[in-house]
Amino acid sequence: MLRAAASRCARGAVRRLSSSAAAEASPVAVGSRRNPLVDEGDWSYYREWWGEEDGPGEGAQTVFRRHSECGNGVVSVSAYPASRPASEHWPATERWLQERNARLYPESASSDQFKVLGYQWRVMRFNDHTRQSTAKVMTCYRTSGQRSLFLMQQPHVLAVPYVKSMVSAGLTALPCSSYDLPLAASGQNTMKILCIGHGGGTLPLFLASKFRGATIHIVEIDPVVVSASIESMGFPVSSVKGLSSESMLPADADDLLWGGIHDRIFLHIADAEDFIANDSNEYDIVFIDAYDGDDVFPRKLWDVDGAFMKNLEKKVHPIHGAVVVNLHSDSELPASEAEGNADFQSILPMGRHVSQVCRAYKQHFGLAFTAAVPWLCNITLVACRDKGMTSGACLGLSHRDFVLGKLLSRSDMVERALDLPFPCLPYIKNGFTMVH
Repeated sequence: MLRAAASRCARGAVRRLSSSAAAEASPVAVGSRRNPLVDEGDWSYYREWWGEEDGPGEGAQTVFRRHSECGNGVVSVSAYPASRPASEHWPATERWLQERNARLYPESASSDQFKVLGYQWRVMRFNDHTRQSTAKVMTCYRTSGQRSLFLMQQPHVLAVPYVKSMVSAGLTALPCSSYDLPLAASGQNTMKILCIGHGGGTLPLFLASKFRGATIHIVEIDPVVVSASIESMGFPVSSVKGLSSESMLPADADDLLWGGIHDRIFLHIADAEDFIANDSNEYDIVFIDAYDGDDVFPRKLWDVDGAFMKNLEKKVHPIHGAVVVNLHSDSELPASEAEGNADFQSILPMGRHVSQVCRAYKQHFGLAFTAAVPWLCNITLVACRDKGMTSGACLGLSHRDFVLGKLLSRSDMVERALDLPFPCLPYIKNGFTMVH
C-alpha cells in the first residue's frame, strides 16, 4: 500500500522538490476553502524562492556559506525578494515594533524609531542543491544604538507543503485521543513538544507562536545548521543551548521581537539518540525531520530494536502521545531495474526503506497512518497510541474509514483553535493510508 501511494512520484523526482510538480501547482489544487493570499506561505509563491535545480539561481544573494563536519556537506543560505507583505503594510509593523520598544525602554520611546527594510525568502541548502528549509524573514532598522539591524523570521509562514502536512496530520491526531488542544493553544494547559532536526527553525517557531502553553525542545546535531538559522534565517539566538558564537544582532533583539516566545524554546546541539536516552521530559507530540546532506534518514532513528526507538516510546505520552515523521516517498525501482542503473543511487536512498520505517513506528506506538504531501515526493507518517485513537469505534465501519473520519471531524477545530492560515483537511485526506 505504501508503494502504491509513493508511485505517484516520477522516478527522477527528488525530495528537494520536483520542478514539474511545482510548475503545475495551483493554490487551490488541494481544495483550499480560503483566500490563498491570506497564507503568505501558499505554494503559489514558490517561484519567488525556488531558484534552479542545481543551485540558488540568478538573482539570489548568498548570505551564509559554511562547511559542516556532521555529514551535511556545504550548508548555505540564499536570499530572495518576497512580494508580501506589500510595502503599504510595513508602517503597521513599524508601529508594532515601536510599541514593543516603548514597553522595554519607556525613557527612550520618543527617540527610537523603527524602519522596515523589507522581507525576503531565505532558503537553506545542503551541498547547493538540496533545499533543506525555507523561511520568510523581515529585516528592520532602529535609529539608535550601535547594533541597530534586526532580523526576524515570520513564524506564521510555512512555505513548504510537507511542513503543513506534518502540522495538519500530527496536531489533528492529538484531539482524536482526547487531548484538549484549544486549552494548550490558549495557554490554560501546558504542552511539551520535541522537534528532532532543526533546519531553519520554521516548525518550532510556528508551534511556539500558536501554542501559548507549549514548551518546545529542539535537537540538532549540526552546529553549522544552528548558526545558519540564527545568523541568516532570523531564529532567536537566546533559545540555543551550548553554542558559542557572536551574534551580529542587537543584544535585546529576542526580547524586542519575540516577546517571550523565545523563552519557551530550547535548542540543544546534540545527537538525537543520546538526547532521548538522557531526557526526563514526557512529550505530547514529537516531530522528526532529520536528513543529512545525502538525503539519508539515519537508520538508528527507525531501527525497531535500537535504543532510540525504545527510549522514544517511553518519552511519549502513554495515552494521547503522537510522533510525526517526514519521509521521502519516491518510487521504489524493482531490484532488476535498479541493478546497474547509475541514476538509481541519485533517487533519494530513503525511498527504499519507507515501508520498514512505517512498520517500525507502528510496532512501537500501536497505530500508524501516512498522508501524501501535495506537489512533493514526501509522505507524513503519524504514529500514535491505538487505544486513544480507536476509542468509540463503530461496528460496520472499516478501521481505515473510522480513523480517517475521526481525524477529519477534528480538523476544523484545530484550524479554529490555532487560527491557521491554511486548511488541515486536504493535507490529511491526500493519499491517506493505514500502516499494516
